[in-house]
Amino acid sequence: MRHSVILATALATLVSTSTFAADLPGKGITVQPVQSTITEESFQTLLVSRALEKLGYTVNATSEVDYNVGYTSLAAGDATFTAVNWQPLHDDMYAAAGGDNKFYREGVFVTGAAQGYLIDRKTAEQYKITNIEQLKDPKIAKLFDTNGDGKADMTGCTPGWGCEAVINHQMDAYGLKNTVVHNQGNYAAMMADTITRFKEGKPVLYYTWTPYWVSDVLKPGKDVVWLQVPFSSLPGEQKDIDTKLPNGANYGFPVNTMHIVANKAWAEKNPAAAKLFAVMKLPIADINAQNAMMRAGKSSEADVQGHVDGWIKAHQQQFDGWVKEALAAQK
Repeated sequence: MRHSVILATALATLVSTSTFAADLPGKGITVQPVQSTITEESFQTLLVSRALEKLGYTVNATSEVDYNVGYTSLAAGDATFTAVNWQPLHDDMYAAAGGDNKFYREGVFVTGAAQGYLIDRKTAEQYKITNIEQLKDPKIAKLFDTNGDGKADMTGCTPGWGCEAVINHQMDAYGLKNTVVHNQGNYAAMMADTITRFKEGKPVLYYTWTPYWVSDVLKPGKDVVWLQVPFSSLPGEQKDIDTKLPNGANYGFPVNTMHIVANKAWAEKNPAAAKLFAVMKLPIADINAQNAMMRAGKSSEADVQGHVDGWIKAHQQQFDGWVKEALAAQK
């Protein structure tokens, strides 16, 4: 008799487990995430992938492509989601690939993403440089010359990231074309040279953004200072944005928000995933901290997966809450 009770209990457990598995909204559905070739974006992307797995989805390894290719793939349905849509920085690419007709974008994943131009604090204080417009003066510009052509060398933005269009536009708008060279190429390699120069006590001029590891190495306010711009000036879809802050300072770029963007038709068929995309939130400080660990050598795929594990463990209640909210949207 006792055996049959145990058997019945075992069967009941088995049935309820398999029913539960069958009940998961993502069962049998494969998801394709996409991000840029900036490996520091893996952390926030994998976090979304993990949550999708909890909903029963099979999530492929993330494809790394240029942003514009990413948006086109999403619009075509060849990719499912990206966790690195910058607003308004990517507005032109988003619109060009079909905008709200093609994409699902609800909620805000990350807030407070700043970007702009910086120089080392020592040179800023010595020559009283607070505004990028001061680099119109050939004598000031020459301080940042790294190759002897008499012009300032600025570590700029990799083509295809979106920031290069803004920087090129502003070089024109602020009359800096004759005295400043916007160096574009492999950002990480150029930044490594910039940091070496800084450590040698030489003046540096560069563009960067947060979240990223650069501001963890060259700390704004301590090692370097943000430069203001003379007036707001942005290209394309961003042209009407006033970048002046409430305190009157103007750093030339609006503070961006980052969003999870999915293929619209897919999101409509997958309400649980759509809800998840809308409710997930990640503090920018956590991305900066993880990016700094990568910079310190913990950058292998296994390391990054470990960082994701650690984050989920430290925020288990919040993570489970997202999954629960998403599951409720499916019913």
